[in-house]
Amino acid sequence: METVFVNGILQVKFDILQAAALGAIMYYCGVWIRSKIPVLLRLSIPAPAVGGLPIAIIAAILQARGILQLVFDSTLQQVFMTCFFCTVGMNASYKLVLKGGLMVLAFWGVSTLTAILQNAVGIPIALGFGLNPLLGLIGGSIPMLGGLGTAGAFGALFEDEFGVRGALSAGIACATFGMVAGSLIGGPLGEWIIKTHKIKTPNTLRSVHLTNTEAEQEAVLEKVGDIVKQAVPKDVNLDEEDKVSGPHLMKNLAWVLTATGFGSALTYYLRKAGITFPPYLGAMLVAIIIRNIGDKTGKYAIDSKAIGMIGDISLALFITMAINALQLWQFINLALPLMVMMLLQVTLILLIAYLLVFRLFGKNYDSAVMASGICGFGLGATPNALVCMQAITSKYGYSERAFFVIPIVGSFLVDITNASVIAIMADLLR
Repeated sequence: METVFVNGILQVKFDILQAAALGAIMYYCGVWIRSKIPVLLRLSIPAPAVGGLPIAIIAAILQARGILQLVFDSTLQQVFMTCFFCTVGMNASYKLVLKGGLMVLAFWGVSTLTAILQNAVGIPIALGFGLNPLLGLIGGSIPMLGGLGTAGAFGALFEDEFGVRGALSAGIACATFGMVAGSLIGGPLGEWIIKTHKIKTPNTLRSVHLTNTEAEQEAVLEKVGDIVKQAVPKDVNLDEEDKVSGPHLMKNLAWVLTATGFGSALTYYLRKAGITFPPYLGAMLVAIIIRNIGDKTGKYAIDSKAIGMIGDISLALFITMAINALQLWQFINLALPLMVMMLLQVTLILLIAYLLVFRLFGKNYDSAVMASGICGFGLGATPNALVCMQAITSKYGYSERAFFVIPIVGSFLVDITNASVIAIMADLLR
C-alpha cells in the first residue's frame, strides 16, 4: 500500500491486487455476518453489501475527521462488473422466452413500463430539489429495477463521465433500501390481495403458515429449476451433480472473455457516435448473440451452470469492491431528495403490482403471487422477488406460473430493456 499526504490528509492507496484481496475478504465477512443475523438472509440482503458497508462507513468517518483517506484501484472492479453482465447475456436464451410464451412477454412489457415510470418519478424530484436530473435516474430504475449491479455500473459511469458527484454512493444506498423495502412489502401485499378478493388458493382447505427459513427457500428453488439457481447467489456448496469440472468452467469462461472483448469494441464505437453506453452493455449484447447462435445452430453449447458460477463470483467481487470504495461523504446532501424518491418508488411499485400485474394477469392466485414478486425485484432483485413469493406460497401453495415467469424476466430480460431505457433517458438529460 502506498501512503502519501494530500492536502494535509494521509492518503492510503490500495493497488489493483490489494483492492481485489480486500474485496474477497469483506465478501466473506458479509457471509459470516449474514449467518449470525438471520433477518439479513430473510430479506435477501447480499453478502457484498453486508461486508462492504463497514469499510465504506469507516472510510467516511476518517475522511470527515481529516484523519485518513482510502483510495482503491478500480481496474479489476470494472473487469468483474463487465464479466457479470456478460453472464446475464449468456443466459438470455430465446428458447426460455418461447417456452414462457405470451405470459413472459407480457410481464417483460410491464417490467419495461415500470422502468420508464420509475424514472418519470425520480427526474422531477431531482429537478425540484435543484439537482442534476441524472440523479433522478439514480433514484429511479437504476437501483430499483436494476439492483446493486446496475447501480454500481451506472453510478460509476455518471460520476466519471458526467461529473455527477455522489452518484455511486446514492445508487448503492437506494439499491440497498429497495432490497429491504421490496422484501418487506411484497408478502403483505399478496396476503392482502388474497384475502380482499377471496381468491381460491391451492391450500384453501388447509392453510398452514410456515416461516421463511433458508431451508424453505432452498426447497422452493429446487422447484424453480436452473434459471432461478443462477439468479440467486447462495452461500452454500453445490450438490455433487451440479459440480462443474475445471476444463468445462474454462471453456465457458473463454466464451465470457470473448464476449467482453468484442463487447468492449462495440461499446467504444457506439460511445464514439455519441450514444450513452455503460461499459458492460456491449459485452451483454454480444453475449446474447453468442448464446443464441449456439442455441439455434447446435454447433456449440453454453452451460448455464458454469456461466452462473462465473456470474456469481464476478458479481460478489464487483459489488464488494464498489461498496468498499464508496465515498459516502458525497451522499449526505442527497439524503433528503433520495428519501422522497424512495417513498414515491415504494408507492409506485405497490400501484403497479395491484393495478397492472394482479388485474392484467388474471385476478387469480398466480397473479397475486406475481404481484407480490414484482414488489421484490421491482425494488431490489430477483432473490427479493423469490423471498416475497415464497412468503405467500409457503402458506397457500405453490404457483408454478409465477415461479417460472418472474425469474426469467428478472434474471436477464428486464436488464436488457432497463439498460436501454436508462441509456436513452441519460442521453436526453445530460
